[in-house]
Order: sequence, then C-alpha cells, then structure tokens
Amino acid sequence: MASDHFPSSPANQALTPVPQGNRVFHFHEHAALWFSLGTGLLVMQIGAYLVPAVGTRDALVAIVLGSLVGAGLLAWTARLGCQTGLSSAGLMHATYGSAFARLPVLLNIAQLLGWTTFELVIMQEGTVAILQQALGAAPGGLLDGMSGKLLATLLWGGVLIALMTGSMLTLVRRFVSRFGLPLVVASLAWLTWQFGTRLHAQGFDAFWNRPGTGGMGLFSAMDLVIAMPVSWLPLVADYARHGKRAASTLGGTWLGYALANIWCYALGVLVVSTVEPGTNLVAALLLAQGGLIALGLILLDEMDNAYGDAHSGAVSVHSLRPRWSIRAAGLGFAVVCTAFALVLPIHTLEPFLLLLSSVFVPLYGVILGRLGSGTAVPGVSARTVDWSAAVLWVAGIATYHLIKQYAPDLGSALPTLAITFVLAALTRPRSAGGLTPAQA
Repeated sequence: MASDHFPSSPANQALTPVPQGNRVFHFHEHAALWFSLGTGLLVMQIGAYLVPAVGTRDALVAIVLGSLVGAGLLAWTARLGCQTGLSSAGLMHATYGSAFARLPVLLNIAQLLGWTTFELVIMQEGTVAILQQALGAAPGGLLDGMSGKLLATLLWGGVLIALMTGSMLTLVRRFVSRFGLPLVVASLAWLTWQFGTRLHAQGFDAFWNRPGTGGMGLFSAMDLVIAMPVSWLPLVADYARHGKRAASTLGGTWLGYALANIWCYALGVLVVSTVEPGTNLVAALLLAQGGLIALGLILLDEMDNAYGDAHSGAVSVHSLRPRWSIRAAGLGFAVVCTAFALVLPIHTLEPFLLLLSSVFVPLYGVILGRLGSGTAVPGVSARTVDWSAAVLWVAGIATYHLIKQYAPDLGSALPTLAITFVLAALTRPRSAGGLTPAQA
C-alpha cells in the first residue's frame, strides 16, 4: 500500500506501513508473544469470578467458546495489521479519517495508561505477598504497609523503564520466545498439577456436577471470557505489522492467545473450587507446594503485559507527536505509569477502565467491517473525518450499553461486534483499488 494514502510525515512510524523487508516475526514469535500476553494473574482472577455464578460445565463451555471466538477476533485484527503493515493508530486513521482518528487514539492512550498502571499494582501486590510468605512480615517492618508497596512499585517500575530503552523486536525474539514461554508454561503446568491433585482428592464428580447459583447466564459468562482478548484489540496491530506472512500472523496469534486464555481462566476456576470460600487467589497460589516459585514466574511474565501496554501506548503517542520517538514516548509512558501506581487507587478505577474498554468493541467492529476483507478504498484515509464510520462507532457504543442494560443475558460484546461489522461492511465505499496484502 502506498504510504501517501496517509496524511503523515515520513518520520511518523506509526502511520507508515512497515516495509516487507523489515518484518521479522514468524509463527513462533506470534504464538509465544500472545501466549505470554494472554497469561496473567488478572485472567485467573476473572476466571475465578465465573463460579459459583454458573455451574462448572457451563463455565468450561464459556471459557472454551469465548476464548476461541475472542482470540479469533484478535487474530483477524492481527492479520489485518500484517496485511497493511499499519499500527493500531494507522488502522484508526485509515478507517475514521486523519482528524477524527485522534479521538480513539487518545482514548487508547488513556486506557493503556490505566492498564499499565494496573499491571504494576498487580505485580507490586504479588511481590509483597511473596516476600511476606518467604521472609515473614513483622508489623512495622520493611515489608509492612506503604514501605513495602513503595519498594515493590519502584522495583517493577524501574524494570519497565529499563525495558523501554531496548528494542521490542529483540525482546520478543530473544527473551519471550526463547526463555519466557518455557518458564511460564512450566509454572502453569505445575500449578495445574497441584490443584488438579487436590481436586482429585476432594472428588471430581462433585466439582463437575456443581450447579450455578444463577448469578450469571452462559452468554454473560462468555462475555466475561471474551473481554480479555477483546481488550487487546487496540494493541495487536502494533506487533502484527512486523509479521512476515499474514497466515502465520493469524495462526500464531490465534493459537497462542486461545491456549493461554483457556488455561488461565480454567486454572482460576480450578483454584477457587478447591480452596476455602473467600480465599484470595494469590494467597491460594502461595499455599500450593512450589507455589512461591510458580507465582514468581507468573509475576515475571506479568511484566510482558505491562511492557505490551506501554509499547503500544508509546506507538499511539508517537502517532500524534511524531517528534517524540517511540523510544522516548515509551520511557515517558513508563515513568508516568510508575508514578500513577504509587498514588492512584487503581482498584477503584478498574470499573472505569472496563467501561473505557467497551468503546473499542464497536470501534473494531467498524474497522474490521471496512478493512477486514483485505481491501480498502484508496483516499478514504485522506479524509479528515469519515462520517459514516464515525456514526457507526458512536451508535455501536450506545448499542453495547443498551444490550448490557436491557438484555444482559445475551452478552454485549458479540452482538455489538456483529452489528457494527455488518453495517460497516454494507456501507463500505467501493473501488477497484485496494490494499496490497502481505504474502499469505
């Protein structure tokens, strides 16, 4: 695709397609990256919310189907990023116009600031719990109260800042693929064995046949599962644009994320089903044999999530301010998030972050409807505002919340995605031209 379809300066790397010769990610890199990004304590904690609201069998059906569908949407967007060579900000410009696209880009930056901060807080809390378990915590000691949180936050914030000085491509290819993936798989396998053994001792039949309390329907449970892969939609193209082939980008992203999502959600269900009601998930993991080491490895992997959010945030910032390099924007992003993690009551802001994430479901329904077939209309991105796309997005946000309010049992994500996709595809401008896809 010719870069002059985008009203950007040559220095704007976010809005300029990555040349085919500069792409380095193969199937393995995509699969390793998205397995790593799909693994995390937050995913396990959300998995634990499924029971006892729904029965065990319904929970597992929701986990498998929701993960396959959600990861499929993620992979489809990744394929689009590889075909076009564009970042997430670039896809927004291509669909909504150069002026209007600034709004979703700014919203994406806001949510990534929040989620990066949230990841740092998760790591801080896990680190304090691990150190207290391993070393003991005397009241008023170094690990007690605010001092422990301060030290742990500065530790992980410093690691994130250091990572932002390096190359994303090098990090994924040399660390995540070669070392990070085997370690996180080993930790998940060990925890699954530990809690699976405990479940076997308690009786599998009672677990398998346990009914739900009715607090959530099957489609609502699927919506909760789909929420995690959908939350990565505004980021995936920032990595997929470095893929060598569209087919391997789609397959690696789908396989890696689906496996991680299924495993972590199911592990959350398994853990909460074998411990005393009300037990904190982190505390339950620490009580398992070898849980200290396994949880430590998962915390290290959590850094991938924080880095993934921060790098994508830096790309979005760079798209708006090309004078700031992606590396400089990333360093600033990491410093700001570390400061936020020290002062913001991030757990009370989590509902707001989830609400903010809901705007990206219809946003990407429209993007996939307009560009997802692998073709686009030359000149669309040169417009300052594509009004039909903008109206569909706003209507999609309203649809999402109307369904959530009046038909919660249907789930909000899939119906909204389907409606916005179909309407965007039906209203897509027609032209003989189109994007030149990467070799499939």
